[in-house]
Amino acid sequence: MRVRGARIGSVLAALLVCASGVRAGDGLAIGDMAPMKDAKLKNVDGQEVSIGETAGEKGTLVIFTCNQCPYAKAWEQRLTEIGNTYSARGVGVIAVNANDPKVVPGDGFEAMKERASERGMKFPYVVDATSGVAKAFGATRTPEAFLFDATGKLVYHGTIDDNYEDAAKVKSSFLKNALDAVLAGKEVPVSQTKALGCGIKFRS
Repeated sequence: MRVRGARIGSVLAALLVCASGVRAGDGLAIGDMAPMKDAKLKNVDGQEVSIGETAGEKGTLVIFTCNQCPYAKAWEQRLTEIGNTYSARGVGVIAVNANDPKVVPGDGFEAMKERASERGMKFPYVVDATSGVAKAFGATRTPEAFLFDATGKLVYHGTIDDNYEDAAKVKSSFLKNALDAVLAGKEVPVSQTKALGCGIKFRS
């Protein structure tokens, strides 16, 4: 669903979903463990890595994103900064591209390598070659974040913040607030929001 940045402030309440026990479509509910943790995914460095292998001592952040979606592009620098910052603080971070490059050529592997290099990503950016991981998570948008705590339980799912167009006008940094809570061993203040972005172009 497309929501212009200028309207996001007025629809903030619509982004918020009741905290625990809410299921994300046919995917994960708050409190669930990450599925397909051992699935090997090709990273932009050419090596294979799994979500389980990237898990951090203090938590794990899985972000479904891509190269071409306008929402993903708008949030990309913020996501890179979040990933680099929190991966250095004990949170495992992995970005996953489940888009079919036959549908969106700009989401091919070579373009992913260029994007990761240009943005200075210090965490894995991997290919979900069958879109199976995204489907197991119930991810449908790019970008869409899933944050797991140190015990492996899902504690936050949803969007990045409340203004994709202008970082300076963000009023609610949902993902960063959730990450800070996880690092502090506290309850996440808002555990679920509506993911805003382009629909994932699942591989057939």
